[in-house]
Amino acid sequence: MTPNPAGPAIMLAGLAIIVIGLLVWWGGFGWFGRLPGDIRIERETVRIYIPLVSMLVISIALSLLFNLLRRFF
Repeated sequence: MTPNPAGPAIMLAGLAIIVIGLLVWWGGFGWFGRLPGDIRIERETVRIYIPLVSMLVISIALSLLFNLLRRFF
């Protein structure tokens, strides 16, 4: 029986989720939603966060990461 190539990919994805979860827990993403261009509306009873620029930064970083991974594999 040959090993399934999806196994290591699933383990790597799980490890990445754990690392991101730890960073969120420890405050590593304190900048998220606070960049210039992010929309924050805070009233007495309502809080609205629309992290436009933060999402753009994450999108660019993930695009670069996936393009690098695609070139190597």
